[in-house]
Amino acid sequence: MRLLLCAFALLFGGPRAFAASAADPAFEAVAKAFIEDFLRLNPEEATDLGDHRYDDRLRDYSAEGVSERLATWQKHLAALDRVPSAQLTGANRVDARIMRVQLEAMLFELTEEKPREWNPLSYNASLANSLYQLTSRDFAPPEQRLRSAIARLGALPRVLAQIKATLRNPPRVHIETAIQQTVGGINLVRTGLDPLLEKAPRLREDLEPVQAKAIAALEDYQRWLEQSVRPAAHGEFRLGAERFRKKLRFALDSDMSPEEIQERAQRDLARTTEAVYATALPLYRKYFPDRAGAPLPERPALIKAVFDRLAEQRANDATVVDRCKELVTLATDFVRQNNLVALPDAPIKVIVLPEFQRGVAIAYCQPPGALEPNEQTFFAVSPTPQDWTEARRTSFFREYNDYMLHDLTVHEAMPGHYLQLAHSNRFLAPTLIRAIFASGTFVEGWAVYTERVMADAGFGGPEVKLQQLKMRLRAIINAIIDQGVHMHGMGEKEAMALMTGPGFQEEGEAAGKWRRVVQTSTQLSTYFVGAAEHDDLRAAAEKREGAGFNLKKYHDTVLSFGSPPVKYVRAEMGL
Repeated sequence: MRLLLCAFALLFGGPRAFAASAADPAFEAVAKAFIEDFLRLNPEEATDLGDHRYDDRLRDYSAEGVSERLATWQKHLAALDRVPSAQLTGANRVDARIMRVQLEAMLFELTEEKPREWNPLSYNASLANSLYQLTSRDFAPPEQRLRSAIARLGALPRVLAQIKATLRNPPRVHIETAIQQTVGGINLVRTGLDPLLEKAPRLREDLEPVQAKAIAALEDYQRWLEQSVRPAAHGEFRLGAERFRKKLRFALDSDMSPEEIQERAQRDLARTTEAVYATALPLYRKYFPDRAGAPLPERPALIKAVFDRLAEQRANDATVVDRCKELVTLATDFVRQNNLVALPDAPIKVIVLPEFQRGVAIAYCQPPGALEPNEQTFFAVSPTPQDWTEARRTSFFREYNDYMLHDLTVHEAMPGHYLQLAHSNRFLAPTLIRAIFASGTFVEGWAVYTERVMADAGFGGPEVKLQQLKMRLRAIINAIIDQGVHMHGMGEKEAMALMTGPGFQEEGEAAGKWRRVVQTSTQLSTYFVGAAEHDDLRAAAEKREGAGFNLKKYHDTVLSFGSPPVKYVRAEMGL
């Protein structure tokens, strides 16, 4: 199996395009040792990335396991300190900085944030998702993947016991989501391995007793969450100003401070609101011709009237996935016809969001692992939960109406996450640092930026442009409430008023976002900060190139650097 990583080195390393200094091999040795330990100590992430040496293992959450990770990250940070970083060349210049931020972030999580002690959702990678990783992709013969699943099922009671020994006084909303996802996890353990078992029936006798014990352990864990933890769950979900500030620096790896983010967000909120009105006004006259000659409503009322009319054209639980499949094709054809960016040939599949992953986001893009780049990308779309009322379900699909699904498809698939990450998987460097530790700010920022690119080019007409601007308002407000909640004590009423008022969001969408902001921290800021940095990068390129600026060439160049923080792309482009 050691040959596997050598193959990865050949795939991502390739010939050097620069003259190496003596510092380069020193850094590459340090980076390789770190990645080996990172994959070994995080077996579920190794599977996600495409390294299948640890598919039969789950992470160790015991005190001893935490101590081992702490000592290991400290060791690698000390080794990195000994590398003369000023002498590094080529991609290593940037990747050494990325490695340092990642190590500091992991140490912060272990020593200061400590989500293992209060956030049951921080264990999700080792629960149902660890099995889903083995069933969703055909990276190995069914028998091999099923044997790995059996081994992970066997380790599940140990992990659940470690969680119960560690978790104390979590926030109530985290517990409610964990219970919901555990129910989905039980269903996955009970039936999710059936397709593999049909192809490897000889392993039934090995699977069934382990499967039964895993289900019993998960059911016991669910009862524990419901009966012992939830009644006394009054933990604080707010990260607090000091910890949020530190975590934000790691999450964004941006030069923008929280104060600068807040100031720019407020400016962009006003500017985008003006653009919303300018786009909504002709649509109001189009959709309400019977009101011609009458005084125009106040701006918020006029905008809401147009959003309400657009919400009438919408999918439902039975049709939303098929509609997104159609929109992927439409968006791909539009990108090709308008010559916006080089198209990848990697496969993409629209799927239903697995039950155990629901409760946080409406959709996501799951690309192949950086170490397994030829696998297909999943664009997962979530129908509404079965326990929702009809009113809440209607509110959901009013928000994600057909025009908004156009914009969502752009963000998650084409030319957003799917296209960008397919390009990223082609990046060549001497180490795997940039391939493994993609910048969420670059990735989410690119997806938000491409919404503007497509709308400006006319995709879906002014109706989709209006939804794109609404999504930009959402990205801006995401950053405001992310910081407001975790640094300044913003409450649910204030956040909901901001989202449903200036943000024009349906109440169901805003309620879901409130749950998300209290269950996460800093991630919601990546959309706005990343989009702002991508906007600034393009503006700088347009200024330098003048009349010679070529949009496709610019996009292809930006995507050629993988997925590092945007500030490094700007430096590499000399902007």
